[in-house]
Amino acid sequence: MPPGPIGGASAWRGREMAASGAWIHTPSARETGEIDAALDAVKRRKIEILGVSRAAFPLPTLGPVLEGIRRELLGGRGFVLIRGIPRQNYATADMATIFWGIGAHFRGAVSQNAKGHVLGHVRDLGYRVDDPSVRTYQTTRRQYYHADSCDIVGLMCLQKARSGGLSTIVSSVTLYNEMLARDPALTRVLFEPFCVDRRGEIPPGMKPYYAIPVFNWHASLLTGYYVRRYIESAQRLEDVPRLTDRQLAALDLLDSLADDDALHLQMDFEPGDIQLLHNHQILHDRTDFDDWPEPERKRHLLRLWLCPPDG
Repeated sequence: MPPGPIGGASAWRGREMAASGAWIHTPSARETGEIDAALDAVKRRKIEILGVSRAAFPLPTLGPVLEGIRRELLGGRGFVLIRGIPRQNYATADMATIFWGIGAHFRGAVSQNAKGHVLGHVRDLGYRVDDPSVRTYQTTRRQYYHADSCDIVGLMCLQKARSGGLSTIVSSVTLYNEMLARDPALTRVLFEPFCVDRRGEIPPGMKPYYAIPVFNWHASLLTGYYVRRYIESAQRLEDVPRLTDRQLAALDLLDSLADDDALHLQMDFEPGDIQLLHNHQILHDRTDFDDWPEPERKRHLLRLWLCPPDG
């Protein structure tokens, strides 16, 4: 465990962030013009989306801004919202190319599932959340606070739900600090391994679960990884140890703190928004949502998982 509370930009509190716009970047007219020009060049050259590199998607002014955002994600507050890409100007395929092109400036796109998808679609597929082979983002249900299995997760909003579907984020560093102040003994439990369900996506030769602590302290850096729904669903597997009362109490305290309005930050995506999060220091959630009946109006996000060289 760390020797005590952790300070710095990553130890932010939601109520303070809500009063500040420092985490929002609105591209200038020049920057949006660069995006448009880069998209046109890709289309003229007929480059398939997976072949769009940073060199193929030049952003002379926005590129250095994205470099600053990468540094802020990995070494600062851990999250940024890019707001103002004009969704109404582009077809869905063009938006996907823009998102991929911006992601290429961070580098390191990795697979998000057993099928090898590197540009994911976050939509309700009509699945049941209690199905152990289903991942929660494929339903309309609340996701609860969790981290994804990469350094940076990016989400681009193409279409909002009819209601709900708000994004909520919280600093895992702040959660650690708050837990430490309340119950150091329970905090220590979260530095011990928990078994996590692979939800049917099992690499060859591996078990249907893996073990990992919620908090890890290494080289003077606190990192976090948490998916309580998958910790609980792992209990269905015979060789997974049963959760102890102390483990459950530690998870309950963590969840109650994450739900504290003073600690988390909630935001509503608009079409064209891009949210970028540092998974190792941010937990994210999504509220339940009610979708439109028309297929073309249903809530639709694109997702990138990124592992940049310095991640």
